[in-house]
Amino acid sequence: MGLLKAKLAKSQYFPLSTEYHLGLLKAKLAKYRAQLLEPSKSAGAKGEGFDVMKSGDARVALIGFPSVGKSTFLSLMTATASEAASYEFTTLTCIPGVIEYNGANIQLLDLPGIIEGASQGKGRGRQVIAVARTADVVIMMLDATKGDVQRKLLEKELESVGIRLNRSKPNIYFKPKKGGGLSYNSMVPLTMCSEKLVQLILHEYKIFNAEVLFREDSTPDDFIDVIVGNRVYMPCLYVYNKVDQISIEEVDRLAHEPHSVVISCGMKLNLDFLLERLWEYLALICLYTKKRGERPDFSDAIIMRRGASVEHVCHRIHRTLASQFKYALVWGTSTKFDPQRVGLTHIMEHEDVIQIVKK
Repeated sequence: MGLLKAKLAKSQYFPLSTEYHLGLLKAKLAKYRAQLLEPSKSAGAKGEGFDVMKSGDARVALIGFPSVGKSTFLSLMTATASEAASYEFTTLTCIPGVIEYNGANIQLLDLPGIIEGASQGKGRGRQVIAVARTADVVIMMLDATKGDVQRKLLEKELESVGIRLNRSKPNIYFKPKKGGGLSYNSMVPLTMCSEKLVQLILHEYKIFNAEVLFREDSTPDDFIDVIVGNRVYMPCLYVYNKVDQISIEEVDRLAHEPHSVVISCGMKLNLDFLLERLWEYLALICLYTKKRGERPDFSDAIIMRRGASVEHVCHRIHRTLASQFKYALVWGTSTKFDPQRVGLTHIMEHEDVIQIVKK
């Protein structure tokens, strides 16, 4: 009986001990990686073609390994001609194009091919990743004939520089203080983080006084991301090109992967569906305006983010309109009946029509 108790105690102790050591090791690795990836002060000027001004209603970064069809895709989707050839590294700078869809102008950036080790600066990787961080959505172009190998390598490169794909920001409140020690609370039962582990991770970052509140069951990695604070969370579409060169069973498997679309630039297959998915991931909506006694103007849409209110629409039309606002009449799916009289807080939906009445 005594031996059994000793074994049980040992089996309970070691996983806990391992958990603390793993959490601490992850904190150390994240800290050292950030120091290694910091560009040196003596680094040269930015690469030519990488300083592209943000324009249009949204920005999409097109990344992938060399020779996966990014330049061909840009030429098909926009009026911009990007050099395409059968050899690697045809594109050496960032080439912008514009996709016109649903009345919106979506800026598409064809970035040079990423290679393994890009996060350490190989193959102008730093510049490519820096531009990717400014995008609203990433399109990861992959070669369907090579399976999921490229996807995993690219995810690893982006993960190591703080780009989190298809993940939301951890719901953790964190605020460093000048004194008072650690104030630790959680609103849900935590299975992966404990108070001791949180304290060890904070000490690794030389933080001894802070308020921490977990609003969801989070991992040590999530908590480290919150401490570091420079992580970018963005949606990503995995686009598998060259599906005309693989079996129908493999096409079906890739098409059913999360966040994935299968296309063929060579045969111009499934590009319309890709645009639909891209619109969905950009979370854009089209709104139309109407003047009193006139028909709605469907020729000139206002492009807004999903969740935009009437007040946001007022600011988009003119900066002084919100202060002169009396009420608005709205037609569309966001209303209970047409037209509905609404205030500034009313949330608009795709293809709604709005008429603003001033004081």
